[in-house]
Amino acid sequence: MKISPLRNFMKTTSLFAILIVVCLTGCAATNVVEYDFNAMLQPVPLTAKFSDTNYNIWCGSAVKGDDGKYHLFYSRWPRKLGHQAWASHSEIAHAVSDTPFGPWTHHDVTLPARGKNYWDGSCTHNPTILRIGKRFYLYYMGNYGDGVVTGSLNWTHRNHQRIGVAVADSPFGPWQRFDKPVVDISADTNAPDALLTSNPSVAQRPDGGVLMVYKAVAMKGKPPFGGPVSHLVATADNPTGSFTKHPGEVFGAKGVMFAAEDPFIWRGADRYWAVVKDNDGNFTHRGYSLALWESTDGFDWNLSKHTFVANPGTIHWADGHEEKLTALERPQLVFESGEPVALGCAAANNKTRDGSFNLQIPLNAKP
Repeated sequence: MKISPLRNFMKTTSLFAILIVVCLTGCAATNVVEYDFNAMLQPVPLTAKFSDTNYNIWCGSAVKGDDGKYHLFYSRWPRKLGHQAWASHSEIAHAVSDTPFGPWTHHDVTLPARGKNYWDGSCTHNPTILRIGKRFYLYYMGNYGDGVVTGSLNWTHRNHQRIGVAVADSPFGPWQRFDKPVVDISADTNAPDALLTSNPSVAQRPDGGVLMVYKAVAMKGKPPFGGPVSHLVATADNPTGSFTKHPGEVFGAKGVMFAAEDPFIWRGADRYWAVVKDNDGNFTHRGYSLALWESTDGFDWNLSKHTFVANPGTIHWADGHEEKLTALERPQLVFESGEPVALGCAAANNKTRDGSFNLQIPLNAKP
């Protein structure tokens, strides 16, 4: 049968359109990022260990300033008080370095205690720094209480945890603090965040505003611990709020009261990513470790292809020696031109976590 010129044109045009779609799909596929952080980990320079003989150091979130230097916001409290004193005596401090891998020099206390009449007057902890435009937003946990240090956790301080933000035009401050938390507990006693809110991590949304994932504790479990412990999502049009809480829990494992902690989220080219502490290996199946998650919208999260990031295990130092760690938590990333160059973690090398420190592990290019 003879094909008419019109039919021949339509057939050719349709084939051309299909080829364009295939080409575009293939091109887009080649630009999809698939992080394999465990394969990216490199030996650690000795300068990348930030410790203090007088303080336990925990957390650590770094950003590059207009001065070309790196600014690390970290939690510290007197070492003599023991690890559990983080809940009552932590303060967020600021250190500076010429590189993402130190050496770091303490510069100032960014968010000191300001009195138990404030919601964050006794303790500041869990810093995560986010730069938007010319301004710096330091999200954190704050609490208040009696300041008593015992051998165990001070539950009054622990259960007064709330999420706040401080704002400055420079990493050196001055920092504006607010009289109210940006994410408080819910009034509904059956809500998953009825007891406390803490551990904020925040990323810019591609359509404007910010998205926060935070740790929440409910009142359903036996006091003073409460529980279960979960993670929730909140969004805001402005980095300082007000925040809208969204239904649904993320980073959970069915039937597990406390599956995850310490999420660090960021927005990549085409999706959100999160490195999360896996308390018992429910996600990595590698025991206590760090796990990688991803999400297209920030609300529905799934385990990434290369789930396992790291576990305490053995640290390989750049000078060739090795060190066994007992803790590797509070993951954060340092970025250069949009790409992660360092995995920052709180770390310890003994069971009591005495003399805990901050660590920046170099990352090579995506394998």
